[in-house]
Amino acid sequence: MQKRIIYGIDIARGSPRARELPRYALAILRDGEVSHFSMLRRQKIFNMIQRDRPEIIAVDNIFELAADRSELLSLMERLPDGVKLVQVTGGLHPEPLVRLARKHGISVDPENPNDEAEACARLADLGIGHEVSLFEDITKIKVSRARSLGRGGWSQNRYRRKVHGAVLQRSREIENALKDLSREKGIRYEAVNVKGFGGYVRSEFTVYAKRGEVPIHSMASNDAQVSVRNVERDKIRYVPLKPRSQRRKFTIVGLDPGTTVGIAILSLDGDLLYLKSFRGIAPDEVVKLIAEYGKPAVIASDVTPMPGSVEKIRRSFNAVPASPGIEVSAEEKIALGKTFGYSNDHERDALTAALLTYRSYKNIFTRIEKKAPENADLEMIKLHVIRGDSIEAAIEKVRAASEAREKPATRARAGRSEKPEERAIDEPLQRMREIVQRQGEQIQNLQEYVEELKQALIAKDRKISKLESRLKNFKKEAYSEVRKSKELQIRDSTIESLKKELSTKNKTVKELRRRSNKLRKIQKMEVRGEGTPVKVIAAFTKESIAETNEKYGLKAGDVVFLENPSGGGAATAQILVEARVRAVIIPEDISHAAEETFFKGDVPVLRDVQLERAEDFAMAEPEALKVAIAAWEKEAEVKRHKAKEDKLESLFEEYRSERRRGLA
Repeated sequence: MQKRIIYGIDIARGSPRARELPRYALAILRDGEVSHFSMLRRQKIFNMIQRDRPEIIAVDNIFELAADRSELLSLMERLPDGVKLVQVTGGLHPEPLVRLARKHGISVDPENPNDEAEACARLADLGIGHEVSLFEDITKIKVSRARSLGRGGWSQNRYRRKVHGAVLQRSREIENALKDLSREKGIRYEAVNVKGFGGYVRSEFTVYAKRGEVPIHSMASNDAQVSVRNVERDKIRYVPLKPRSQRRKFTIVGLDPGTTVGIAILSLDGDLLYLKSFRGIAPDEVVKLIAEYGKPAVIASDVTPMPGSVEKIRRSFNAVPASPGIEVSAEEKIALGKTFGYSNDHERDALTAALLTYRSYKNIFTRIEKKAPENADLEMIKLHVIRGDSIEAAIEKVRAASEAREKPATRARAGRSEKPEERAIDEPLQRMREIVQRQGEQIQNLQEYVEELKQALIAKDRKISKLESRLKNFKKEAYSEVRKSKELQIRDSTIESLKKELSTKNKTVKELRRRSNKLRKIQKMEVRGEGTPVKVIAAFTKESIAETNEKYGLKAGDVVFLENPSGGGAATAQILVEARVRAVIIPEDISHAAEETFFKGDVPVLRDVQLERAEDFAMAEPEALKVAIAAWEKEAEVKRHKAKEDKLESLFEEYRSERRRGLA
């Protein structure tokens, strides 16, 4: 008979996160006999594991084997079927290895990796520790092409048919093997086939069993390849090697009532324990079947309100009722049940009810696992929380119940040690004396307790009075602070508003001073005869003229310069004519209508006049300006004379025309 083999591993030098590969100490336990190996590399240990196929690989910390979860996943995929990776120090709340070993009578030198490796192996042999589970009990099998079809040529279709035919043949072989497995062991599976020219492009099988239970392995041929892999869990799960008690596990049950009853049973860890549907099954049979898989903490339905038949089953277990509260669509149900698989709509609806209930508690269960002390009964804590207690209250209830179970055993042991003395004394008299003594002690204890309570009450009254006084002072201070804060806030707001107003006014004053200085400068130059001031209008528009008039004023005799004369018409020109400006200087041509309006208003329009600019003002040489105005007036006189001649010619032509009509 093959001996039981357990590997104990402890890191001896380095770290998985370091650049240099770490070294390990290995202790191999074969039915009590230990063999030690020192300074081994990880690959060497895994070669030995492939050869010996030990029952357990025991470590004090799983991340001594791998730097992170991804690397740990890769290592566990390489383990032979049936080999367990066990963290002996515990799951979510690890206990120091030295303390754990001494608790179980194993001596350990913390400085000696060989001792620690042996301690890991011996603790695992005693059933101490948690198995590390990274994979669901689901196996994915994928059959696909082993080569690319390429761009093709004359024989491309024949080649494609050959490859797809090979994928089809391999898929059928695997499906036949899975059908045999389903008949023999009741293992369910699902198949998805993608058809192609002459066969299948690929096939995917989801088998609801561990990889070791599926008799199919990864392989590759010339045309088709098979990939078999585990399905990774969302988080690492730690499963105790030995259950703490033989008490029935608590479960979450989903029911779909009717002629065909769907039943789904989940553990409080979210694992699917049972999923099936029965036609014409009696309610008492449903109760018996559910009881076989544990004690229901919650019984759920996928509809609201809960049907009467489900409510009766719930009452028989005194379980907590659950329902989604809203209508769940068929698409959501399909998405929920896809991972687990189901055979019909009744199983799907029952599974939906159970999964939605588990999801509603999942975050709370995670918090319980983090908050609960080591060795606490997590299932009982979860049950109390499901029934409405807070996490803290549930932990306290479980702790109190555990202490209550220990006290009777202690008293029973003490009672058994006193029995020989009691037999020597008269039993009735002894019992009376004991009763009187107990009552006297009880009375004395109660009196002392009452006195303590009185003193505590007086102390509490004093404390309450002090706290009320302090609270009153705090309220006054707080009210005063709030009032001050509010007043300061109002003042700050007023100051900020005044600052903005002052800033605006300062800007206005500054602008007015600038304009005033410019006007004074222009007046001085005008008085001295150094030049003729010219007011600059940015654009030939009503708005620009109005802006210049508002800033500097437009009066009779002013000379203006149109910086951009385009766009203005007769109406715009009429504004300047009415202002009785002396002349208009332009850098380029203006519209005919505007020029005609200036001509009629006897306002010279001057071109090519040299100006010296200073922002919104300019200066023109008086003599040059006079010459330009004189030239314009000369041209205007010629134009007026020609206009009169044209008018007389027109009248003469009109007279001739009338005479011709009269003679005719």
